[in-house]
Amino acid sequence: MLELRGLSKAFGGIQAVVDFSARLEKNRITGLIGPNGSGKTTLFNLITGFIKLDRGEVFFKKEKIDGLLPHEIASRGLVRTFQLSRVFPRMTVLENLLLAPQGQMGEKLWALGLKRERVRDEENRNLKKALSLIEKIGLLPLKDEFAENLSYGQQKLLEMARLFMANPEMILLDEPTAGINPLMIRKIMDFILTMREMGKTFFIIEHNMDVIIECCDWVFVLDHGEKISEGTPEEIQNDPRVIEAYLGT
Repeated sequence: MLELRGLSKAFGGIQAVVDFSARLEKNRITGLIGPNGSGKTTLFNLITGFIKLDRGEVFFKKEKIDGLLPHEIASRGLVRTFQLSRVFPRMTVLENLLLAPQGQMGEKLWALGLKRERVRDEENRNLKKALSLIEKIGLLPLKDEFAENLSYGQQKLLEMARLFMANPEMILLDEPTAGINPLMIRKIMDFILTMREMGKTFFIIEHNMDVIIECCDWVFVLDHGEKISEGTPEEIQNDPRVIEAYLGT
């Protein structure tokens, strides 16, 4: 589903990503791990068009997407989250989700006058889908609560649920469980696994090895911008290069 060919990026004299190549298969959860500053988020930024590549090519569903703007990449079904949750604080949980579907007919002034019934039908479908997602993430009792009043973990769940309102095929998650309590980590993991069962594909940056071991089918390891290892979570755990990168021994 996603193919990366020789991705490289330098900032001044610092080589953030070095000739990174990988193939990510459909309907799998792939992990990306590495010490702080190893280039993980930079790699996500290169894939999703937030940073321009120095060299390399990105293909999504066999279509070349490097050089496209972030919203153009998202419209093709490849979406992402960020390390810090990005919700609309003064909108309710439900409103956050209803804002997300792309190309809504009700956003077009001419449609409001000429196609009111179709607009109403679309809005009803979006409402039904949004309520279903809110129920899946366990926030249905809070659907009318402002997003700013949610806990940080609940905001991360809301952010992930909002992505699925746009019908993505592949989701890049940047540290989805960072800074939240174990109960909320479990909810996030269950949501990811449920969406994978529904045919979604994930690429996840994560420092929590319990999440990597339970959720991921395959893992890439970065160190100083270079891919030093890849394999199943079990293989990665026992790789001397990975142990050295994390522990310095």
